[in-house]
Amino acid sequence: MINQRSFFFNVDWVTIFLFISLITIGWFSIYAAVFNENSPYIIDFATNSGKQFIFILIAIVVAVVILLLDSKFFYLLSPAFYGITILLLVMVLVIGRNVGGNQAWIPIGNFRLQPSEFAKWATSLLLARYISSLTGKLNDFRNVIPAFIIILVPTFLIMLQPDTGSALVFVSLVFMLYREGLSPYFLFAGFMMIVLFVSALVFSKIAVIIALTIITSCIIYFFYKKNKFIIAPIIATFILSLVFIFSVDFVYNKVLQSHQKSRIDLLLGLINDPRGAGYNVNQSKIAIGSGGLLGRGYLQGTQTKFNFVPEQSTDFIFCTIGEEWGFAGTSVVIGLYIFLILRLIYISERQRAPFSRIYGYAVACIIFCHFFINIGMTVGLVPVIGIPLPFISYGGSSLISFTILLFILLKLDANRMGII
Repeated sequence: MINQRSFFFNVDWVTIFLFISLITIGWFSIYAAVFNENSPYIIDFATNSGKQFIFILIAIVVAVVILLLDSKFFYLLSPAFYGITILLLVMVLVIGRNVGGNQAWIPIGNFRLQPSEFAKWATSLLLARYISSLTGKLNDFRNVIPAFIIILVPTFLIMLQPDTGSALVFVSLVFMLYREGLSPYFLFAGFMMIVLFVSALVFSKIAVIIALTIITSCIIYFFYKKNKFIIAPIIATFILSLVFIFSVDFVYNKVLQSHQKSRIDLLLGLINDPRGAGYNVNQSKIAIGSGGLLGRGYLQGTQTKFNFVPEQSTDFIFCTIGEEWGFAGTSVVIGLYIFLILRLIYISERQRAPFSRIYGYAVACIIFCHFFINIGMTVGLVPVIGIPLPFISYGGSSLISFTILLFILLKLDANRMGII
């Protein structure tokens, strides 16, 4: 009889295969992005590919350690993990190193720790613990408030760095809350805020207010004809929408940094600056487009070789894959991510313990958000906000934190017949 405590027999090896495939693709892509004919060795500790090799070894050791721990360890210590990461997020604002306009790293020798990466799995654990402790679903507003606070505290601290990309990842956890019973009105409200924000930037406020007034009047008339007298909440929503519209200027001019405003303007077509703010995305599109169907060949990418695309081993690593492996290679990578996300949802749904299921959906939301935004910004579908591609982009904090995020779920899944 198989020992139920043995992770070797119970762990989901399909997910581990996907994990190994992605980190391998990432390592070879990082090598291609920094390839130098004068120093052609892939394991050269002076280059990003050599450093990533060390990070991969550390990540594998961390993964094995997690699988050897008792699954109850993560449930019991989730408040401690959350508290430590919040403390680190506060510390980084005081002693952190500023890189690229973001004060998001704490220097530890030659290594730079990015607390926001580790806060993702810590927040997911505490959120899963809180929601699993509720007697009912998240349809009671009193239950929703603590969940939002758990998400908003790290989000607020990360926005102070400022790191908009990482902050958006925490917002994606709202989709997990929806799976656990959050009213769809919250998602609709969030969608409408995005629509109003974009509309207020693209069109004049007068036009937006007139359109909003017409829509509200039609809604009131519809419910009046149906003899449903809910005019008060409709009018309250209209007033809040007006307040939000007039707050757009403040957020755009006072909260967002100049480079963030430029990226939004580029995405919305308000400006055209291929040599300035739009340089990264323009070169990224050229690199991916030049790959054609099968790519230029490994280590043969000209955009990659001559460093036309900045941050090509981190935020824009997908450009290297697109140029050297072409449409076929990028399709394989995208397919692996889609398979991984679907697998995570499948794993989540087969959990007996609510804590494990909730955490699993949080993992799926975080990985999907990174995957969608990173690839979207390389092809010009979303603003460039500096967010790594999971398991592929260069970076120790990113790789190790994603490994922890994933393997905690695999450990919980390996013990799914137990009750947490």
